[in-house]
Amino acid sequence: MKVEHFEAILRARQEFPSVTAPGAPVFFDNPGGTQVPHQVVEAISYYLTHNNANSHGAFETSKRTDTLVEDARQAMADFLGADSPDEIVFGPNMTTLTFSISRALGRILRPGDEIVVTTLDHDANVAPWLLLAEDKGLTIRTVDINPEDCTLSVDSLHGAINPRTRIIAVTHASNAVGTIVDVQDITRIGHEVGALVFVDAVHYAAHGPINVTAIGCDMLACSAYKFFGPHVGVLYIRRDLSEMLRPYKVRPAYDRPPYKWETGTPSYELLAGITSAVDHIASLGSGNTRRERILSAMHTIQEYEAYIGKPLLEGLLSLPVKVYGIRDLSRWHERVATFAFRCESIHPRDMAQMMAEKGFNVWDGNYYALSLMQRLGLEGSGGAVRVGLAHYNTREEVDRFLNTLEDIVVGSGV
Repeated sequence: MKVEHFEAILRARQEFPSVTAPGAPVFFDNPGGTQVPHQVVEAISYYLTHNNANSHGAFETSKRTDTLVEDARQAMADFLGADSPDEIVFGPNMTTLTFSISRALGRILRPGDEIVVTTLDHDANVAPWLLLAEDKGLTIRTVDINPEDCTLSVDSLHGAINPRTRIIAVTHASNAVGTIVDVQDITRIGHEVGALVFVDAVHYAAHGPINVTAIGCDMLACSAYKFFGPHVGVLYIRRDLSEMLRPYKVRPAYDRPPYKWETGTPSYELLAGITSAVDHIASLGSGNTRRERILSAMHTIQEYEAYIGKPLLEGLLSLPVKVYGIRDLSRWHERVATFAFRCESIHPRDMAQMMAEKGFNVWDGNYYALSLMQRLGLEGSGGAVRVGLAHYNTREEVDRFLNTLEDIVVGSGV
């Protein structure tokens, strides 16, 4: 990667107070939630101390809150490549938003219609559709994976999608094993049979550029706390679809998008944090517009994560642990820097505990990727250990992690 890009990443690490605090752990639990730069903390605090009010009032702090909301919508429209900020909806989290949109879509579905889900997805993009199918008499078809590398089976995909398909729910990247999915191609296939496509980009958002217009998807959801922001869910929904659907809402709420989707009063202070998080990412790139800077920054992040992620994968493969997902370094472009592994003689929770005692935050279990863990035969036995990198991690942290893991594995007698 270019020297100036590398230097920008190194400078960015200093913007994260929790990462650089004396005695701080190594944050390799990033797939479960990233740390935040000081700008996000300051933006949230400033709103609460200077502009705290409900929206749509006649007084000044309320008007500032209205502006703050629109700024957050524009920031996310820039981040996702949406045509309009009116295509951006905020909610408590991705899961709540997915349940909400699934119920609205249920109004236009009929018994016998089909929904396609995948084995690779987080359950937040599976359970809402399963429950909708149960309530409405719909048919669920599930796209299987290739267990060897945890990629979606092409044959299974084409076998699941047919003229009765009405909705396809698919992840952009696996939160468990890091597999990137070609959501643009799946959207094309889905649209050929008249299906709507819902993309879960929660895990991918921190690792690569998103362009909903190029993807062509009808809906895409993500969560700001996975890309250096606060705990807020974000939904992109195509404007004409948003206007056509009827959400469940209270009667006085606006009937026009995006407001009609936002049930109840949002956490305005967290929306201030969203704008700041997007601006942090944009600060890592170059260009004349924020969108251009975001795209540049995400490519830089991709380069940097490959720089520290490839040695991590190589190191894991050199140890007596089983690594799940894509392991071929020549296929790095098909994955993000998220890895799941298991040591035969050490339960994943015990491994996570031992790593925590050595100063490394890692995750264990199924990470809500329930179908995947069941398919890999890991559900019920503790799942696997998961490590995931972000741009504030370093090569030195990777080396220390691998050395510590080797000591633990060797000490276990493997």
